[in-house]
Parts: sequence; C-alpha cells; structure tokens
Amino acid sequence: MNKSCSDCLKKCVKKEKIFKKKICRKPNPLDWLSNIKSPFESQKYEIVEIKFKNDRKEFFMNRERIFLDQGDIVTVETKSGIGYDIGIVSLTGELVKLKIKNKATDLNTFKKIYRKSTYKEINIWKYVKKKEFSTLFQAKKISRNLNISMKICDVEYQGDGGKAIFYYTAENRIDFRKLIKELAFHFNIRIEMRQIGYRQEAAKIGGIGSCGRELCCSTWLRKFRSVTTNSARYQQLSINLEKLTGQCNKLKCCINYELDTYLDAIKDFPDFNRKIHTEKGIAQCMKIDVFKKRMWFSYVKNPNTWFKIKVNKIKEILEKNKMAPSLEELSNINIIQKTELTFKDLSI
Repeated sequence: MNKSCSDCLKKCVKKEKIFKKKICRKPNPLDWLSNIKSPFESQKYEIVEIKFKNDRKEFFMNRERIFLDQGDIVTVETKSGIGYDIGIVSLTGELVKLKIKNKATDLNTFKKIYRKSTYKEINIWKYVKKKEFSTLFQAKKISRNLNISMKICDVEYQGDGGKAIFYYTAENRIDFRKLIKELAFHFNIRIEMRQIGYRQEAAKIGGIGSCGRELCCSTWLRKFRSVTTNSARYQQLSINLEKLTGQCNKLKCCINYELDTYLDAIKDFPDFNRKIHTEKGIAQCMKIDVFKKRMWFSYVKNPNTWFKIKVNKIKEILEKNKMAPSLEELSNINIIQKTELTFKDLSI
C-alpha cells in the first residue's frame, strides 16, 4: 500500500476537498525512509520537494528547520521574489538527496520555504484556483479575437493570486506582446506565457486512450522519452499512423514499454536483409516471429508462398551458403491457404 498516497488522501478529505479533483491525480512516491530516524538530527537534509498544479515539482530550502511531512501545505518563495506561492510537500529527507544526485542542479538557486500555510493563505489559494477555468475560457476568447495562431491549454495562478502562468502550444514562434497586454488589462495581474509540447498538453488535459484506460501521461508517467517509428518496426508493428498516434497527435509513449525486450530477443536473429540460396532458387525474409524464433521466407520468383522456418535452421543454411549454394529446398508440408498468400510450415 502506498503510505504517502493514503495519507495524502486523508488530508485531502479533511483539509482541502479540491485536492481530489486535480492535485492528487498522480500518486506521491513512497517515502520508505520516513519512519527511520537519522543519527544526525542536527544535520538533517534541508532541501524539500514541493508539488504544484499538474504535478509540477520543484526543490526548496527549509532553512527555518520547519518540521514537514508529506501532504503538508507550505508557503514558499517565488522565482521572481514578488509575492508568495503555495504548494504541497511531496518528498522530504534522504530521498530528496538521492533524487538531486541524478540531476545537475545548483543548490544555491533553490528558493526557501517561508512557513506552513496559514488558514487565510489557504482560503486565498482555494479562491484563485476556482478562477482558473473561467480565466482559461476568457483567455482563449481574447487570443482568438487577436487572431494569434496558438492554443492556450491551461492556466495556473500563483498562491497569492498576483500572477498567472498561461501554458500554450504553437507550431511556430509567436509574438504575443499584444496578448500579454490584453490579459494583464483584463485580469489586472502579472502574466507569464510558458510554451509546452503536445505531450505535456495531453498530460494536463487528460483523457481516455485507445486501450480504454486513462492516459499514462496524466496518471503516472513523469518523463517523456522520444518515440520513433523504428520502435514500432522492431516490434513488427504495421506503420499505421492512425493506430500508432495518441491524443497528442504524436507516437504513443507505450510503444517504448516493451522495446528493450524485443531488442534483446532480436539479437539471436540473422540479418533480415540477407537472402538464402536453395535448390529451387533464392529466398528472402518476409516476416519474423520474435519470441517463437521463427522466420518466414519466400522465393523471389514466387513471393506469394511463405515458408516458416526456425532461426537455427536459417543460420545453418547461411553457413553453408558461405562455402557453396545449398542443395536443400524449402519444405512443402502443412500448406495453409490464406487470401493472397500461401503459408507453409517447416518446424525443423
């Protein structure tokens, strides 16, 4: 059971009911060192990981030595130094130290934690959070009236309500100076425009994938790896863009999930482009079965008839072809009629 997630849900129900809708959509990491006391309490690690809207996480310095636990609501310093922001503690202690080691970060750039949020600050935060949907709707309307080729997909208010971050996607570089003036005049706050990719947009909006489950990027996936058509080819998937693309109009992230397993299995196969010489002529590879170690070959002169042969047998034939063309011929047993092609099985 994920202790941190259960604790967070309890605090969501008791303190902030709005958490269940948006902020707790992704589970917190399990702090398996939370119940272990450090022998050096005076040297306790000061850096804390804070989570904001849409699972945006940043590190902050706890210079005041405030006792913090996962799920606590804290008031922190902003990047600009103007006003304050509010977030939720997602990770503390030694696990933060291990996480920072994997990232090239400068500890001097981390902002500080002011205090645990007061009741008044939390009420202001809840109020500005409720305004985000209407602000997004009005911002889209303003952008459309200015005829700017961009899509505003999300809005995030600062904890004190003095600033709003507008996330947008665009194919080309956009001059949105007029838009910033209109937004600042209309909402009477400081504006920041932040461009994101199409995968990040899908993660913010959410939805249901073709598998019938909620999108991976909006539930548990935290890092986006590049996906190419070569990943699909290694897994013998047909290059059908309608089936391979997700709601972000990019190749699905799940294509990479089993890629390493296929790459390890393909190492035992000979080169697919190599042809074999038999008594009846030259045959070429048409298809492979990665996990059953099978390859389908057909004669160049008769491509509609396929022969299923074990990988070990193909390797033997290729070794014989190095010395002289083989006098063997592909088996003619177990003929299976299928539409345009005739498949034949050689289980040797």
